[in-house]
Amino acid sequence: MRILFINHAPRTDTSGPAYEVGKITAQLNSYASPGTTIEIGFPENFEGATLYNAIGGQSVLNGLHHMMETPAIVRKIFWAEQNGYDAAISSNTFDPGVDGGRLAVKIPVIGPLRTTMHAALTLADKVGVTVPLASHIPHTRRILRSHGLEQFVSDMMPIGVYVDLTKRKDEIFETTVKLIKDMVSRGAEIILPLGGALIPYVVNPDDLAAATGVQVLNTKAVSIAFAEMCVRNKMSQSAIAYPRAALSLDDFNKKL
Repeated sequence: MRILFINHAPRTDTSGPAYEVGKITAQLNSYASPGTTIEIGFPENFEGATLYNAIGGQSVLNGLHHMMETPAIVRKIFWAEQNGYDAAISSNTFDPGVDGGRLAVKIPVIGPLRTTMHAALTLADKVGVTVPLASHIPHTRRILRSHGLEQFVSDMMPIGVYVDLTKRKDEIFETTVKLIKDMVSRGAEIILPLGGALIPYVVNPDDLAAATGVQVLNTKAVSIAFAEMCVRNKMSQSAIAYPRAALSLDDFNKKL
């Protein structure tokens, strides 16, 4: 089984993801079952791709960059199906391009936010959510509201860190532990950490769970396990909910 883990931003000779691709590929594959290969893919470069740096540099990641990158991600999802991948997963925990991709392909397209939120609600009634920055909160609430899931969120709190992540591992861990304990005191029964660049790439959710006494879900591991289940059981997004037209890659690239 081959699964493409699609990064939300392009990778070029001068820029790319703020992590070591080889290291993260190994980490993702450690969550997969024997016989499954996880590969990291990148959308093609697009106009507005630098918007992430512009708003990220001001610590105002408000979801605008995800709206700008959606077409490129959808094209990459279509490319994945054309190139023999069995499933596609958004690497970004705010699910950019997932709904568009589902309208384009038959293979399962998995979004970590929606998938892990449903896993949390299978195990608990109220979910505490952490996000990297305060500016993530309105966008995240809109996503959850669109899926009818906002009512199950007991709390949503920002960690307040999204730069120099590896160097600030201890700070991220300590801050997140405090946030989780506060959310549990107000009714959270399980924790969904958004912002995979922090958790699980820098801080292990198992360590947070051990320090707080409450389950902290691993969005990457849950997404991979769910994608594997879909492939093994021949499950995918409903063709009724996501009706598809017959398309070619040229249809995504041609201009009027």
